[in-house]
Amino acid sequence: MTILHSIKSSLSRFRDETRATVAVEAVVILPLLFWAYMAMFVFFDAYQQTSINQKASFTIGDMLSRETTAIDNDYLDGMDKMFKFLVRADPTARLRVTVVRWDAKREKFRRDWSQTRGDVSALSNSNVSDMSDVLPVVPDGERLIVVETWSRYTAPFNVGVLSTDLHNRVFTRPRFAPKLVWKS
Repeated sequence: MTILHSIKSSLSRFRDETRATVAVEAVVILPLLFWAYMAMFVFFDAYQQTSINQKASFTIGDMLSRETTAIDNDYLDGMDKMFKFLVRADPTARLRVTVVRWDAKREKFRRDWSQTRGDVSALSNSNVSDMSDVLPVVPDGERLIVVETWSRYTAPFNVGVLSTDLHNRVFTRPRFAPKLVWKS
C-alpha cells in the first residue's frame, strides 16, 4: 500500500505544481508562433510576387497596344528583358505575344502571329480557337494582343507552399493603329 500511496501522492504533487508552467507553455507555443510568422511572410511574398507579375504583364500589353510601327525580334527581346527585370525573375521566365482577331463568319478567333521568348511554344490557329472560352467577346474583325507570361515562384522558407509557375494572360486592343504588325 505504501508504494501505491507514494505513487499517488507523487502524481498529485506533479499535477498541482505550477512553478514551471510558463516555461512549458513557451516550449509548446513558440515553435507554433515561429511557424505562423514564417507562413505569413511566405504567403505575403507569394501574393506580392503574383501582383508584380500581373502588373508587368499589363505593362507589356500596354506598351504593345501603343505601337504604330511593326515590332521585330529586337523589340521582343527587349520586352523579355524588361519583364525579367520587373519581376526579378530567374532565367526560366517565359513570354508569349499573340495577335488574334475575331472572325464572325467562322465564329472563332484566328491568329495573325505569335512569338515567344523562353521555353514555350507559339500559338497556332487551332490553339487560338481552343482558347475562345478565355478570350473576351469582341466585334467582327477586332484584334486583340494576348500577352502571356510565366515566371517561377520559389518560397523563401518551407512552410507548405510549393514552388509554382505564376502564369498571367492579358488582353489589350491596339490603340493607335488597327493592328500590331510583326516584322520578320
